[in-house]
Amino acid sequence: MGSSFKTSCFGVGAPFNGVFLALGLVSMTLCFSGAFSELTKFQQGAKPDGSLDLLVVGDWGRKGTYNQSKVAEQMGRIGNEMGIDFVISTGDNFYDNGLTGVDDPAFEQSFTSIYTAQSLQKPWYTVLGNHDYRGDVLAQLSPVLRKLNSRWLCMRSFIVETETADFFFVDTNPFVDEYWAIPNEHSYDWRGVIPRHRYIETLLKHVDVALRESSAKWKIVVGHHPIRSVGHHGNTVELDQLLLPILEANHVDLYVNGHDHCLEHISGITSPIQFLTSGGGSKAWRGIDDSANKDGLRFYYDGQGFMSLSLTPDRCEFVFYDLNGQVLHKWEISKELHFAN
Repeated sequence: MGSSFKTSCFGVGAPFNGVFLALGLVSMTLCFSGAFSELTKFQQGAKPDGSLDLLVVGDWGRKGTYNQSKVAEQMGRIGNEMGIDFVISTGDNFYDNGLTGVDDPAFEQSFTSIYTAQSLQKPWYTVLGNHDYRGDVLAQLSPVLRKLNSRWLCMRSFIVETETADFFFVDTNPFVDEYWAIPNEHSYDWRGVIPRHRYIETLLKHVDVALRESSAKWKIVVGHHPIRSVGHHGNTVELDQLLLPILEANHVDLYVNGHDHCLEHISGITSPIQFLTSGGGSKAWRGIDDSANKDGLRFYYDGQGFMSLSLTPDRCEFVFYDLNGQVLHKWEISKELHFAN
């Protein structure tokens, strides 16, 4: 289903007009079924000792330009050295306006043909970014893409469970008021999201329940938009108000995002949460916002690169690399283990 249908029927401020009604119940089922269901869970294996290694990259899909190919090359090298188990994409997977459909050549040109290293032929757990919502969202979510490339796993919100950590992927796009403004410079594909208030309320409830029920040693939440950032976009106020209290109440260890085209690490002031931005997959150098978050800022790099994450039951280490694979920043967190008698 292409973007022309999306623009006429589901763009910001578009009414549910006769064009939509004429498509009938089949299209309604496609657009709305499962929109408010509980979070799907996937089981991801770890190494025999329970350790886990992965890479995180965001804001990348530019058909190899803006140094996307160079970043991909170094991801392959570091991924091989680490023996990674999977890759996380923090969104904005296809610029500038997502995919036009499941047959859009951008999927091949920006993903399959770019991340070719053997070490990267692992599951890619992927969230949507705001640029993805400007195209045919259902195409990125479609199982057709997974048939084209078995690495690809993209959903709005979901959970990846491992022996050592649970990863909670959250669709942050509907939270941002700016995208719902009328008039709007861009058109967004809100199929499966409308009514917005219900979508957000239900998603927050499911995230809260899932976090509370998790007994994982590490709880890591992934979204496209930053909660804390000194980058070009800065803090996402809506997430600060609605999502952050849930993360703090449920003792989340890391919040990982993209959106700002940079690499950064900010330590939480009101909780132990570490806020990590990995949005340097291609176009970068957008500047720094000097007005906020200085107290907790540990590292900021306004350039291309990616992040690695290594986890054991009692240790978490994340490392930021530039497009040449040079280490820019490294941080380790230890967690006391309690054994039953």
